[in-house]
Amino acid sequence: MNPTQIIFHIDVNSAFLSWSALKNLAEGSEVDLREIPSIIGGDMAKRHGVVLAKSIPAKAYHVTTGEPIVNALRKCPHLVMEAPDHELYHRRSRELMEFLSGICPDIEQVSVDECYMDYTPIANQYGDPVKAAEYIKNCIFDKFGYTVNIGISDRKVLAKMASDFRKPNLVHTLYCREIQQKIWGMPVSSLFMCGHSSVETLRKLEILTIGDLAQADKEILAAHLKSHGITLWEYANGIDDSKVITEPAEAKGIGNSITLKEDAASKEDAYRALLSLSESVAGRLRASGHLAGMVSTEIKYNTFRSVSHQTTFAEPVCTTDTLYRTACLLFDEIWDGTPVRLLGIRASKLVSKEEPVQLTLFDLNGGFDTAASSKAVPVPAAKQRKLDDALDSIRKKYGSDSIVRGSLLHKKDDYKKH
Repeated sequence: MNPTQIIFHIDVNSAFLSWSALKNLAEGSEVDLREIPSIIGGDMAKRHGVVLAKSIPAKAYHVTTGEPIVNALRKCPHLVMEAPDHELYHRRSRELMEFLSGICPDIEQVSVDECYMDYTPIANQYGDPVKAAEYIKNCIFDKFGYTVNIGISDRKVLAKMASDFRKPNLVHTLYCREIQQKIWGMPVSSLFMCGHSSVETLRKLEILTIGDLAQADKEILAAHLKSHGITLWEYANGIDDSKVITEPAEAKGIGNSITLKEDAASKEDAYRALLSLSESVAGRLRASGHLAGMVSTEIKYNTFRSVSHQTTFAEPVCTTDTLYRTACLLFDEIWDGTPVRLLGIRASKLVSKEEPVQLTLFDLNGGFDTAASSKAVPVPAAKQRKLDDALDSIRKKYGSDSIVRGSLLHKKDDYKKH
C-alpha cells in the first residue's frame, strides 16, 4: 500500500430526512423536518414500519434508526412522520456522486448516501487534506443545501470510522498514527463491523475497549470468533489493505438477493433463504455456461446496516450444494445475531464452463446434501451434477416453480427476490 495514500469517506447526514426536508421546502412547506422531532418511515403492512432516518430533535427523545415506528411514537407522541421517497433519494444520490466525480474521478460509492474518495491523485491540486475536505463539505452545502461528514485517513476502514465521529457537518481525521489516542479508549461496540454478538463474546473475554482488542491474542480471538475475530483485531490496529475501487471488476458476477417478509432471527430461517438463493444463482451460472471462482454473502440487518463476506474456491464451481454450503459458512462468520431483513449471494470471477479445470480430492469425494442445513453430507459429484442438470431441465420445460425442495415448501411467499 502507498504509505502516502489519503482516503476520504463522505457520508450525508440523515440523508433520507435531509433530502425529503429540502423537497418539502421547495414545494412551499413552512416546516423544516430537520428542525423538529421527525422521522422518515412508512406503512407497517409494506415492511416500512421502522425508522429509516431521524432528525436531531428526534434523537433528543432517544428515537433510534431501525426501531419500529410505534416505539418511536411512544417516546415522542408529537413526532412527525414522512413517507420515504426512494426515487428522490436515488436522484439526489446520483447528483452528489456526479458532483464529487467532478472534483476527483476516483470515487467508490458504497451506498446511496456514502462513498470513498481517493484523495491522493488530487492532493497536489488542493493541498492540505483537512482544508480540502472542508472545501468539499461547504461546496456540497452551498450547492445542494444539506450537510455531510467527511472522515480522512490513510486506511479505508479508519476513514469510515472517522466520518462517524461527532455529527453533523464536520470533518475528522483518523490516521494510523492517531488510533491509540483517538479510538483505543472507545468501547469495542464503536469499532466498524463489531456487532452485538461480537461485543458479547469479547466482553466474556474481558475485552471491553478497542485498545483491549488491539492488544489481544489473535489465536484466542480466532478460537472464539473465527476469521471475523482476526478482522476485528486488524481494524483495531488500523490494518486494512483495501483500495478505493473506482471501476467495476472485469468479471461481471451473477447474483440474487431476497427481502424477507419477516426478519430472520435464527440461522435456520437464514439458511432456508440462502438455499433458495443458491438454487437461483447456480441455475443462472449453468444456464450462462459459467463457473464461479468466488462467492460472497450479503446481510442487511433490520437496522439497515449491511455487511458482506467473500471467499474464493480452489476450483471454479456451479453446483447448488457448493454455493449453498459456502454461503452458509460465510453467513456464520459475519452474522452478529441481529434480525436479518435481506440476504444476498453473488458469484463472481466467472470463467467459461468449457475451460479445463483440475479435479480436486473434494471433486472425487463429491458434493453435499443441501436439504436441511449447512451441515455437510457427502453426495457423489457425478450424481450431484446429474441432479442439477435434471432440475434445470424440468424447470426450463415446466417453469421455475414446477419443482421445489421440500425444505422450501410453503416458504415462497416469505421472500421478495431482486
